[in-house]
Amino acid sequence: MGKTYARIDGRLREFIEAQPLFFTATAPLSGDGTVNLSPKGLRGSFVILDELTVAYLDFAGSNAETVAHLRENGRITLMWCAFQGPPNIVRVHGRGEAVLRDDPRFGDLLAHFPDIDPDPHGLRAIIVVRAGLVRDSCGYAVPFMAYEEDRDLHARRFAREDDASLNAYFEKKDYIASSLDGLPGLPLPLPPRSV
Repeated sequence: MGKTYARIDGRLREFIEAQPLFFTATAPLSGDGTVNLSPKGLRGSFVILDELTVAYLDFAGSNAETVAHLRENGRITLMWCAFQGPPNIVRVHGRGEAVLRDDPRFGDLLAHFPDIDPDPHGLRAIIVVRAGLVRDSCGYAVPFMAYEEDRDLHARRFAREDDASLNAYFEKKDYIASSLDGLPGLPLPLPPRSV
């Protein structure tokens, strides 16, 4: 039932860009390491850069598993489900990189997200993924669910932080500078943004 695509364009691109939610999955190389699966939302925080490259904003949170796994091995899968309309699931399997705030590419990449003010969210990095395999599948068992609106809780929580207080928040968390399995995570202190 599934189909493999050579690139992200046409109806496939339209489908991905219309979804208000996607999921990321990463894992360490260790066979007994912790697999990570994260939901991502906030309209405007995901972009398709070209037919094989996508990116999303990595905001403040209580861990940094994706960053740690990408630093170790680069493997990542992104997934979108149709919760409305015809059933569909799309997966992008690829290699990812966490472009940190002091990277010279950071400012140019951030310009691709004009609808997001990153300041209230504690922007940590931009995750860039180069697709190696793009596939869809039926999604017949995915339930219908209605999207109402983005939550404003994340922005409200982190809007009161500046870089100094955000660093203090991260340093209190066990799984920011290193992953659940002890891999290097987000480098601290958080570097200033490269412009």
